[in-house]
Amino acid sequence: MDGRELRNCFGKFPTGVTVVSWFDGKVQKGITVNSFTSVSLDPPLVLVSIHKEAKACTGMKDKSFTINILSDEQESIARQFAGSKQETLEIDWDNKGISPKINGSVAWMECKPWREFEAGDHVLFIGEIQELHFEDLEALTFLSRENGVC
Repeated sequence: MDGRELRNCFGKFPTGVTVVSWFDGKVQKGITVNSFTSVSLDPPLVLVSIHKEAKACTGMKDKSFTINILSDEQESIARQFAGSKQETLEIDWDNKGISPKINGSVAWMECKPWREFEAGDHVLFIGEIQELHFEDLEALTFLSRENGVC
């Protein structure tokens, strides 16, 4: 099966846009992720899927992380952590707790690592939610590469 065709097919499903963030020492690190889903309410588990070749895949290993659901005002943050340097961007971080959070997000879920599974060319990181927060804001969404972030 052609990988590009499969990716284009997946892109027809609109998804929310998240930045998964963690501490590397005292430095905040992150990656833009739209492959995120709830797994369980008891215990409270969530899953993010990271490509094996992404630096984040090794950076996140055995670390607590936060899933930041971005607001429609945070497109530049999504682009920054997707690898498109935003020269004038200043991120408002909340560094309290076990992992960094992005202020102004629709929601965040702070997680400790629960399990990791290899799945094809990705690693599935399942986190157990320790703390959460949400606001009544509009979420940033993604619909196919041609349409980009909307």
